[in-house]
Amino acid sequence: MGLFDDLSRFLENRLEEFLRNNPHLELEALLEQLREQEEDTLKLIADLQLQEKRSQEEILSTAQEIQRWHIRVQKAKNANREDLASAAGEREAALLREGNQRWGHMQGLKERINQSQELLRKIQQRRQEVQAKAAEAQTARDKAQTQQRFETSGWSNKTSSYSSSGFDDLEEKFRSWETQNELEQMKRNLGK
Repeated sequence: MGLFDDLSRFLENRLEEFLRNNPHLELEALLEQLREQEEDTLKLIADLQLQEKRSQEEILSTAQEIQRWHIRVQKAKNANREDLASAAGEREAALLREGNQRWGHMQGLKERINQSQELLRKIQQRRQEVQAKAAEAQTARDKAQTQQRFETSGWSNKTSSYSSSGFDDLEEKFRSWETQNELEQMKRNLGK
């Protein structure tokens, strides 16, 4: 287990370092996380609304049953059947308690829906803020790259006859070579 823990810590540290060196990727990861939270919250709201609809249907059904038993209580009393009136009254009372419980449950669902909708608004607002930051970062990165290209092309035009495509090719070769060296170094470190 020690090797896996070490490897896990090493990879986490490398990921954190990579994200620190590439803050735009950290913003993209945060955006993805916010998208997932928004999606989950929308699913939760839909599920709660479905439960609320079912609860309303159950309450309506219970109310109809209460009304039916209330009529029976009156019929039994009018017919001087106190035994039936008493039993029907007990049934009506039990249905009233059940209806009250269902009403309370539905009110709880409504509250959870409201809380979830508020959470959704906050997530959407946060996502808009992060998107704005990401757009700013992208603009700054583009501006810096343009400035760097301008400075580099000005410098290379004065001192070198390399074409920009030749320079990009060389840059790509060096990046590939440096990446390969870094991977081999990581393999050696893991082998220890």
